[in-house]
Amino acid sequence: MAQKITIDPITRIEGHLRIDVEVDGGAITNAWSSGQMFRGLEIILQGRDPRDAQHFVQRICGVCTTVHALASVRAVEDALKLEIPLNAQLIRNLVQGIHCLQDHIVHFYALSALDWVDVVSALDADPVATQRLAESLSNWPGNSAKRFAAVKAKVQALVESGQLGPFANAYWGHAAMKLPPEANLMAVSHYLEALDYQRKATVALGIIGGKDPHVQNLAVGGVATAVNPDNQATLNMERLYKIKQQVEEVRDFINNVYLVDLAAVGALYAEWLPYGAGVTNYLAAPDMPTNAAATSFDLPGGTIMGGDLASVKLFSDFKDPSFRDNVQESIARGWYDGDWQKHPYEEDTKPKPGDFDENGRYTWLKAPRFEGKPMQVGPLAQMLVGYASGHDEIVKRVNGALDLVSSIAGVRVGPDALFGTLGRHAARAVRCSLMADLTLKHWEMLVDNIGKGDLEIFNPPVFPKGEQKGMGWHEAPRGLLSHWIIIQDGKIKNYQCVVPSTWNAGPRDSQDQLGPYEASLLANPIADPERPLEVLRTIHSFDPCIACAIHMLDPEGREVVKVKAL
Repeated sequence: MAQKITIDPITRIEGHLRIDVEVDGGAITNAWSSGQMFRGLEIILQGRDPRDAQHFVQRICGVCTTVHALASVRAVEDALKLEIPLNAQLIRNLVQGIHCLQDHIVHFYALSALDWVDVVSALDADPVATQRLAESLSNWPGNSAKRFAAVKAKVQALVESGQLGPFANAYWGHAAMKLPPEANLMAVSHYLEALDYQRKATVALGIIGGKDPHVQNLAVGGVATAVNPDNQATLNMERLYKIKQQVEEVRDFINNVYLVDLAAVGALYAEWLPYGAGVTNYLAAPDMPTNAAATSFDLPGGTIMGGDLASVKLFSDFKDPSFRDNVQESIARGWYDGDWQKHPYEEDTKPKPGDFDENGRYTWLKAPRFEGKPMQVGPLAQMLVGYASGHDEIVKRVNGALDLVSSIAGVRVGPDALFGTLGRHAARAVRCSLMADLTLKHWEMLVDNIGKGDLEIFNPPVFPKGEQKGMGWHEAPRGLLSHWIIIQDGKIKNYQCVVPSTWNAGPRDSQDQLGPYEASLLANPIADPERPLEVLRTIHSFDPCIACAIHMLDPEGREVVKVKAL
């Protein structure tokens, strides 16, 4: 008889995602993904000045703030057919790139690495042997026996104090944890170092964006970052070089630590390569524009259908109608009034709260569809689109990562290994390395343009009478994000956000097509139903931005264990 497991919430920061699975014969046979919080910002925005929308929508999340601001100003500019200056485009790209670096590092080390790394096992490690292991993978200067011994002592002190802090209440000693003690100690050491490098990225973002979270320098028409190399009150060369220095240091950590750790985890957990693929339709947005008109990009966007790389189709630019015309959302299984599947311009947001009903409505999340199909978004989608379309930098980096995994695992691993839980992690690490180089490239482009005497940052918007429609999209760290706006006589008439977490975490639709989270869990092994580590591994690989406590229920819905996850 199938056993029902509920994990609510499942994530390590924001706790708004619930996952239910049925387990039979040691494997998952059915799954439901449920968002437990109503967003409602679409209603708040009605009647407001479109220029203010970016400040409101940044509050959708405490982590992904800049991404909503970018999508929002692009939506308004699209409605007004407003082009922004090249400096503004490049400054926005720096905001995007730096935010991405911070976000991807946080995801692997703070939000998902502890699904694979057994911290308590690190206490059995030999620091000298750990140094030998680390030096066989990378020449990172932090990989010394002295540092590893200090980290081991720190973990030992935490254990003896009984106050494990972020290392408390995890599945230590779980049968599915299999890294050797030295690999665990190396990973714990890098976990602690990662805190410093995400801080460096945040410092750089604060300089270019005014503050973080909730950047203050974006504006409809460009940016509010005054540029003058000779003025101490503006973005000058001193501040630009401070940004460059921080990004270069973060890039070194990504290339010498993050990529290597990811390859080691992938190789040592090679038995996980077949699990977690789910929906194999992929969708990504073009981004990092290289010109003012946003018609050329350093990040490719497009679609792949059914896992067939030969099916790749690229989006040409921000105005590509093949994306604009083919997005819909379904509320068939959501707690909303109605039963429709509509284009975002035609949607409304009328909440109708209800109870969890696995055969009916069970979530606040709508179900986005592209050409009527569920799509997986995120770094894997973008790296696959780039790989399949022959994007030189992406092909080189993906092949390099696969070579490293193959070398550590001792068996040849091909691109098809990317379809799954570990592939999502690998693609994110590869994209993070690429974004570090692109951020520095766009820094050079900005400095070169300023050197030519171009200091323009803003083209003022003009709001005509009547109705205008616009769409702004952006490749956020968690995947394709789009904002849709209808402006009537200078005020917001309708606003809809179709976000990465709803593309991936959305529920079934009226045709009972499962969302990507739900589909990815099917056939996953479950070694211990009371400690469903395997569910966490797959869901966390998508980077759901939500968590705090885990509740376990028996088939009758009674809570049997409650665990706080930090």
